[in-house]
Amino acid sequence: MSLKKASILVIDDDTDVLTAVRLLLRTEVKEVVTEKNPEQIPFLLGKGDFDLVLLDMNFNASINTGNEGIYWLQRVKQLKPEVSVIMITAYGDIDLAVRSLKEGASDFVVKPWHNEKLLSTLTTVLKNRESRNSNAPARAKSGNVSNAMIGESEVMEDIFHKIDKIAPTDANILILGENGTGKDLIATAIHEQSLRADKPFIKVDVGALTESLFESELFGHKKGAFTDAREDRIGRFEAANGGTLFLDEIGNISLQQQAKLLTVLQNRQVTRLGTNQPVPIDIRLICATNIPLSELANENRFRKDLIYRINTVEITVPPLRKRKDDILLLANHFARIYANKYLKPNIRFQPSALEKLQQYPFPGNVRELQYTIERAIIMADTEVIEGSDLLFSPIESSVTAESQEDEVMKLSTMEKNTIMKVIDKHNGNISKAAKELGLTRTALYRRLSKYDI
Repeated sequence: MSLKKASILVIDDDTDVLTAVRLLLRTEVKEVVTEKNPEQIPFLLGKGDFDLVLLDMNFNASINTGNEGIYWLQRVKQLKPEVSVIMITAYGDIDLAVRSLKEGASDFVVKPWHNEKLLSTLTTVLKNRESRNSNAPARAKSGNVSNAMIGESEVMEDIFHKIDKIAPTDANILILGENGTGKDLIATAIHEQSLRADKPFIKVDVGALTESLFESELFGHKKGAFTDAREDRIGRFEAANGGTLFLDEIGNISLQQQAKLLTVLQNRQVTRLGTNQPVPIDIRLICATNIPLSELANENRFRKDLIYRINTVEITVPPLRKRKDDILLLANHFARIYANKYLKPNIRFQPSALEKLQQYPFPGNVRELQYTIERAIIMADTEVIEGSDLLFSPIESSVTAESQEDEVMKLSTMEKNTIMKVIDKHNGNISKAAKELGLTRTALYRRLSKYDI
């Protein structure tokens, strides 16, 4: 839907804000209705057919908790679930605004705003609303957020929904997930659906940067700043100015590097090596790591103040073994790609191949599945792929075997310790110990022999 055809309801107890919005929108939209009292929301929604609501976060100047805005947001979504809501917030209430996204808001604007920014936000939200309405059946069928992201499992639908919510904002995003789950695809999708989509998207594998290269690559340098600095060079932050900076493997950088990164994010400016001149930056930051958030919370490994800075909203990407409903969908997707690439357009899977794919745990996740399908199509002598044609990575298989062996050892240790505690509890009485453990005396004796107790 174009802005010109939209009906918009604005709720704010500041009459100056209402006047400014009404003057701005009266020539830009089909209809704009303003209201100072939020208690009128049910009546206005029942009376009018609005496409979008602009809703203030606070209606009681003596409280300013934002809970009033959250309450009325929930009421709007109850009364008219199809209506998009944009929250109006002060700069100090960004955390509340992010909470509003989780409660169903489409976006938020910070006051005072630039008129062009507000109009751009309204246009984007209306466009996304129309896209969701028109593509809803296709979305349920194909599960695409972008051409490269495939999934129709419940966990992936939740991720797609979250991307729709957060992409139009400038909130910093932390993407968590194992290697091979597609964290970079999610970062790309967020950028492509953001208001910065026509600006640069710069990806940096910060985990691969040495201490000596870290500052130069990210912040830039001046000619002569160090031995190999033969010319002035901007860093990745400046290259991403106006757009999105994606820092991959953020969990692998040192505490010293974290301190330098935090300074830049706090000050919103970089200083190239060899100069004292700070350069302001305007970026949307997305970070990713395969390290669980619980491990990042260890301050011996990662600064908590940096976690809070990069983690306004987090997205956890599930491993492929947790989204088995998507395996065949992904397999067919990769089969189409590689069948065309290797000129074997009529390739198809036999039931034995599909069954084998669904039973395998895929420790290498989507990346391993992709390489498995590509290898099978390259090696196929016919147009039919049998179960025997699917060969899984020996690297991942050895990792799986080792992890299974570790798990068996852990279980054995637990069983041994439990048996010893119960026997001590009953002062060596095997009959009583066996009864509490739910074992026969013979079975308990076998375990005593096994663990050399």
